[in-house]
Amino acid sequence: MTTTLFTSESVTEGHPDKICDQISDAVLDEALRQDPNSRVAVECAAKTGLIFLFGEMTTNGYVDFQSLARNVVKKIGYTRAKFGFDYETCGVISSISEQSPEISHAVKHDHEIGAGDQGMMFGYACTETPELMPLPIMLAHGLTKKLAEVRKDGTFPELRPDGKSQVTVEYHDGKAKRVHTVVISTQHDPNISQEELAKLVKKRVIGPVLKDWLDAKTIYHINPSGSFIMGGPQGDAGLTGRKIIVDTYGGYAPHGGGCFSGKDPSKVDRSGAYAARYMAKNIVAAGLAEKCQIEISYAIGIAEPVSILVETFRTSTLSSEELEKIIRENFPIKPGDIIRELELRLPIYLKTATYGHFGRDDVSWEKTDRVDVLRKYVK
Repeated sequence: MTTTLFTSESVTEGHPDKICDQISDAVLDEALRQDPNSRVAVECAAKTGLIFLFGEMTTNGYVDFQSLARNVVKKIGYTRAKFGFDYETCGVISSISEQSPEISHAVKHDHEIGAGDQGMMFGYACTETPELMPLPIMLAHGLTKKLAEVRKDGTFPELRPDGKSQVTVEYHDGKAKRVHTVVISTQHDPNISQEELAKLVKKRVIGPVLKDWLDAKTIYHINPSGSFIMGGPQGDAGLTGRKIIVDTYGGYAPHGGGCFSGKDPSKVDRSGAYAARYMAKNIVAAGLAEKCQIEISYAIGIAEPVSILVETFRTSTLSSEELEKIIRENFPIKPGDIIRELELRLPIYLKTATYGHFGRDDVSWEKTDRVDVLRKYVK
């Protein structure tokens, strides 16, 4: 028997980088709400008492950056100065210009939309979880979501918005067997002791989320660096797009390198990655493979992908060439077709900025509506 360990991490909505992702996607949603054809590439940086929005945007709508950013911070829970960041008193500065006319010309065509940039994107699916996602990242997200839940509902009022989780899963011959190690680092009230904090985190966060995977040998590290009172942008600068592995598959599959948040769907960093996940998930759901990884690449201004590569890790009876042909015959692969079929011009993106863009049940690219069509290819 071969034993291996794999680790993934997640962060809470109050993590500085995730604050920035949420603000960027809130700007995108507001622009799309008013003008579905908005072109948006907006990033955000945050540090003590300051939010800085910058990038490019072309829209027929009007976005109140001040109010929008403050509302995001308020919803997260930074509502008191002693938390290190306060939605009412933080400064909001913006420097946003129109999209480059050269990029705009390259993307817009009479009959179809060219890719908004060059690059490669990856999609992945496997049979480890009901969501057809790798287990480590789903467990890590479960912990950070629980940290936010018990903080907001009053079950664990000593918690503060910033936090991280990390889960190491032990595999036997490639099959997940148990959680080997759990790491939780969470911002907290200064009046709670480390011993009490650890006890409550185990009881109210780790236990309910990981109960089916824990055993007597599981290792726990709760705030291993000691107290964590100074958090959020006061403790660490935040920036849009620095949690791309948290956003995708927890390192279980490759990443093309481009982030998602703050980008409208003409940017294939976003729409191409969503399409690749949609393809991979439907292939696995249809029984064509137990694991499926898809790479798709584009050149700026060109609608047709430069390449499509399918890898199933010896879990399919079909060849990569056969699966590529199936993808081209049954899935949207050009940016305009992806945007239209997955309805990506809707204001749906703020919710994706926390706890992963994949493995959700509230977005179009997680649908398995191609399964019946794909089953005819099962050998």
